[in-house]
Amino acid sequence: MKKKLIAAVLAGAVMISGLSVSVMADKEKTFVYGTTGYSEEMGDAGLNPHDNYSGWSALRYGVGETLFKYNDNMEVEPWLATDYEFVDDTTVKITLRDGVKFSSGRTMDAQAVKECLENLVKVHDRAPSDMKIDHIEADGLTLTIYTTEPCPAIINYLGDPYGAIIDMEYGVQGEGGNANVAGTGPYIAEKDTPTQIDLVKNENYWGGDVKVDKVTVKSFSDGSALTAALQTGDIQGTYGLQYDNYVLFDGNPEYTINSCATSRCFFGQFNFESEIMQDQNIRKAIEMGIDKEGFCSVIMEGRGLPAKAAFPDSFSYGNEAVETVSYDPEGAKKLLEESGWKDTDGDGYADKDGQKLTIDWLTYPTRLEQPKLAEYAQATLKEIGIDVVVNNTSDHMTYAADGDFDVYVSSTTTAPTGDPEYFFTSTVVGPKNYGKYENKEVTALTEKLHQAFEPEERAKLATELQQKILDDDGFFFVSHLNMGIVTKSNVKGMAAHPCDYYEITADLDVE
Repeated sequence: MKKKLIAAVLAGAVMISGLSVSVMADKEKTFVYGTTGYSEEMGDAGLNPHDNYSGWSALRYGVGETLFKYNDNMEVEPWLATDYEFVDDTTVKITLRDGVKFSSGRTMDAQAVKECLENLVKVHDRAPSDMKIDHIEADGLTLTIYTTEPCPAIINYLGDPYGAIIDMEYGVQGEGGNANVAGTGPYIAEKDTPTQIDLVKNENYWGGDVKVDKVTVKSFSDGSALTAALQTGDIQGTYGLQYDNYVLFDGNPEYTINSCATSRCFFGQFNFESEIMQDQNIRKAIEMGIDKEGFCSVIMEGRGLPAKAAFPDSFSYGNEAVETVSYDPEGAKKLLEESGWKDTDGDGYADKDGQKLTIDWLTYPTRLEQPKLAEYAQATLKEIGIDVVVNNTSDHMTYAADGDFDVYVSSTTTAPTGDPEYFFTSTVVGPKNYGKYENKEVTALTEKLHQAFEPEERAKLATELQQKILDDDGFFFVSHLNMGIVTKSNVKGMAAHPCDYYEITADLDVE
């Protein structure tokens, strides 16, 4: 029988002479958080970590935790685990933390973790190919994972949000954006919908005292509304401000801005099933026609850095390790002319055989920088003769899956596990390769990366892989993001993190 989720019982139920219940209730600490990073169109609505990207929400908002986590240097550290050992290339033994309970009341032990991970690899679209789990053994607080082949990054993957440990006896309550789970985190979701999550503190949290009694997470699709809500006090903190709105809070003593560089990258995929995109000259011209420096400095107000490839400079295999084309409008025009595209009718757009050079640019509004990037690229690509038709839609994943685009521009955290493998297995040769890019060398190198244990070898392979997809003009990369969290000045314990997780934690406090 499934257990009911235990709601937190707040202090103040005991009556004290002369005090009413309402007065006691005033002593509750509450926090309202606004974000553009929670929505069905982002694939992270709901709290079931085994469903799409909902694990991000489980971790971000303090409901779930993973066996391992990442420190500020993106190094892996134990979390629900205390230690691990590779017994051999295909066996890892993990020691679990004692005294941890799920919000359902069940004790977290190796058997519970085994049940969770077995369900994960049964139903998730990425976890099986990432972790290569063959079978799992449970003995008290010792979990032994056997893989079908060497999987050096399995510890990193066990820190991925899809690895949030939940009580499978309690199961998943609800579906999709309404799905709720019993995790081990500092907060329990009383209710969650595709647009809001209502949290109460976990009175029995293993990690110590949780300072805030109730947290509300609200989803915003409109950046102006998000900014206004922070200004009026309807929310007390946010992640996802439009970059031109940071100036409203920067230097204002009523607010605190906490930011850090992340591996979140705005990038484009070319559709190799589109006839026009099969011409490499056109793909390269598009790359050369986008002014990355201008976008980062003018549109992003300096809160982004131009990207050569998937990873920022903070990684040894980041920007400086690879070479790609620069902004060069005249060079781009020459490439188009080589393929027979030239403005013959004087309308400002290149044409060929009576056809105007038009591309369909697919993006989405939830990540507020995306429509701005689309507008900026529309202007700069017009200068080289390309007509950009923008499809800015919340239903972008349907269009992407259907291949209904020439260029699909989205964002992803390329190294959320502190390891380069994630980007290649998820996006280049994995389920998010919507452009159907294919290179046998890239596939082979990705598999080699998957099995390489030495960090130096992994960095070398990551560099080589990036250079090959750049040389193929299979993807283009525009900007790396600085993550920024803005709060009222009386809000403490919220800090941006380079992995883009861990937003609502036990450290949160409202003074």
